[in-house]
Amino acid sequence: MSTHQQLPPPAEAPAPPPVVGSGRIFSKPVLAWASWDWGSAAFNAVMTTFVFTVYLTSEAFGGEERASQVLGWGLAVAGLLIALLAPVTGQRSDSGGRRKLWLGVNSGIVAVLTALCFFVFPSPEMLILGVALIAAANIFFEFAGVNYNAMLTQISTPSTIGRVSGFGWAMGYVGGIVALVVVLVVFIQPVIDWPGASGEDGLNIRLVAVFSALWFAAFAVPVMIAVPEVPRRARAAQLGFLASYGLLVRRVKAIYRDSPHTIFFLLASAIFRDGLAAVFTFGGILAAGAFGFSPSMVIVFAIAANVIAAAGAVIGGFLDDRVGPKRVIIGALVGLLVAGTAILALGTGTYSFFGIQWTSDTTFWVFGLLLTLFVGPAQASSRAYLARLAPVGDEGELFGLYATTGRAVSFLAPTLFALCIGIFGSQLYGVIGILVVLLAGLLVLLPVKPPARVTRAVVPEA
Repeated sequence: MSTHQQLPPPAEAPAPPPVVGSGRIFSKPVLAWASWDWGSAAFNAVMTTFVFTVYLTSEAFGGEERASQVLGWGLAVAGLLIALLAPVTGQRSDSGGRRKLWLGVNSGIVAVLTALCFFVFPSPEMLILGVALIAAANIFFEFAGVNYNAMLTQISTPSTIGRVSGFGWAMGYVGGIVALVVVLVVFIQPVIDWPGASGEDGLNIRLVAVFSALWFAAFAVPVMIAVPEVPRRARAAQLGFLASYGLLVRRVKAIYRDSPHTIFFLLASAIFRDGLAAVFTFGGILAAGAFGFSPSMVIVFAIAANVIAAAGAVIGGFLDDRVGPKRVIIGALVGLLVAGTAILALGTGTYSFFGIQWTSDTTFWVFGLLLTLFVGPAQASSRAYLARLAPVGDEGELFGLYATTGRAVSFLAPTLFALCIGIFGSQLYGVIGILVVLLAGLLVLLPVKPPARVTRAVVPEA
């Protein structure tokens, strides 16, 4: 009889996603992946930031303050639903080998909901419909983003993940520039007079929704072709939807046990990412409402903002690979707090500095653009930080948690924005709520270790 005890076979490791690229910026997989970011700008920049939500919070829908508050509450409800559902949708797409499939399905739903905004006529009675469509589109956009972000590890390498993430964000901003230029010269201030440019019954803005839907759908196609689907796990369990939450809890416990700073980062980023989202969500609304920008001037500002944001994302991505994502995020958050405080302090007043007139327009142009410079690096480095720590093969689930933790507190900025408007009676003071959230996120991030000092967790199989 042998005295050697037979050891049990080692647990099967999760299958790594296929490597489809070297991480070079101009490789086919990276360009196809970033095309989705380019197309998504039609939803982010045109629909939720600079055009459609500005239309939705105009006087035609019952007044700027009331419409802004309703929009804020609608986005808060959407955030709650995302928080409850995102990690399980990511988990199931990972194990089932359907990451790309669900990216396509959710992107298609966003496109349809965006197109339906064509039926939101300028009337107070249509406010709820408009907010509901934007809120629902936000939900499915976030679900698509879970699978999209998880693909980052498939198309990059450990030494290029920061710049690839930054390039994706930059493509989104540049796509926003192009989309906004088209919107401006075709629908808002048309260079050629045509019936669709008519402002009667908001026709031109409603047609912008149709354009945005088609733009997003078209540029979502390349990633579906050039990036292979992740393999289905040979031993993946067929869990029911509710049972998936049990597996999620076990995996979160395993991550906390093996890599607690991964959880700490999820919590910190949840807070500051809510503030980042609010900068763009409410930026156009503030430009139009508090600072009196015309619709065409809002779009011109948006174009300039996207140029600055794209440059910031690219620079931040390269810095990320050299100094680490935590330092990039901290620097960006400090810059955001300084710029936001300047907008609040100077407000809509006119000042004279050394005989030079400083108007409210100057305030928003200078410090509003400075805000956008810092948003891109913080967003790109946050995604790259988490991708460096994602358990191999379970990137979708972890990015689902990324969405969940973000959306679990996503009521903060919209709620504080709406609350400050209600307390002070002016849109401008909604900036206070955004600054509070950004500062809280920075303070929570400071004690979190950078990814180079954090162990990557191994999670249990289903």
